[in-house]
Amino acid sequence: MLWGSFVPPAPIRELRDLTRTRTQLVRESSRHTQRIQKVLEEAHLKLTEVLSDILAASGRAILTALVAGERDPERLADLTRGRLKASRAELVAALQGRLTDHHVFLLKLHLNQVDTLDRAVAEVEARIGERLAPFRHAVELLRAIPGVSDTVARVLIAEIGVDMSRFPTAGHLISWAGLCPRMDESAGKRRSTRTRRSGCWLKTTLVQAAWAAVRTRDSYLRAQFLRLKTRRGPKKAILAVAASMLTAIYHKLLHDVPYKDLGGHYFDRRDKNRLAQRLIRRLEDLGLRIEVTAPAA
Repeated sequence: MLWGSFVPPAPIRELRDLTRTRTQLVRESSRHTQRIQKVLEEAHLKLTEVLSDILAASGRAILTALVAGERDPERLADLTRGRLKASRAELVAALQGRLTDHHVFLLKLHLNQVDTLDRAVAEVEARIGERLAPFRHAVELLRAIPGVSDTVARVLIAEIGVDMSRFPTAGHLISWAGLCPRMDESAGKRRSTRTRRSGCWLKTTLVQAAWAAVRTRDSYLRAQFLRLKTRRGPKKAILAVAASMLTAIYHKLLHDVPYKDLGGHYFDRRDKNRLAQRLIRRLEDLGLRIEVTAPAA
């Protein structure tokens, strides 16, 4: 029985609703942050150029002071905390703008919205923690995969559940998630290999996790990405990595086994002779003659 004809149990449905709600709240908070950045740009305050996160401790202190009426760049610069990527002189220069009453009104409005959304996210996360209690073991299994954070693991459990028996193979799960290419052919000519449409929650999360996973050095997922990137491009390569991650997730949940990384040299070991021939051809293309000899026994 596939997911399309299966009604997930109540705990999974509740967890799915909560994780999707959290995602929507975080997205809305990000939109308000972008609007704050736009207001600062209109006021000629280059705060985004000197602070990596304008809503972190230093940025928030400066914004609060601006709303309260402080305009002296030197005093505003004194509110920063910790190490910054910009010098004090650059920070003072970035704080020399023209903030009108209209700008102050918009900053206060968006800051209040961000605070409200942050409180809502905290409440949702607390409830997610309660609903996630029966699935703690599954979350720990998934977190061992490169790129899978605690948040990603919660979304995966909420979207696909923990019972993989409804998917006959990992390929069925990958197809349901919309991560496999279409076979659109006519008269022997392939017209399209684009992935089919699917729910945005699971696919988007897997792609984001895949981008994080390929940053892990000496890992199979990074090696797969680099191997496919040169031939297929980064977008198709990252979809292949996401499919590989979903395959690992399927088997981990189905058989309750820990994640075992094949290593960054997996493809080199598997295709040793093919790699040698490719490197020889590459050297010959550069005008070099190579004589290959087998190592002494």
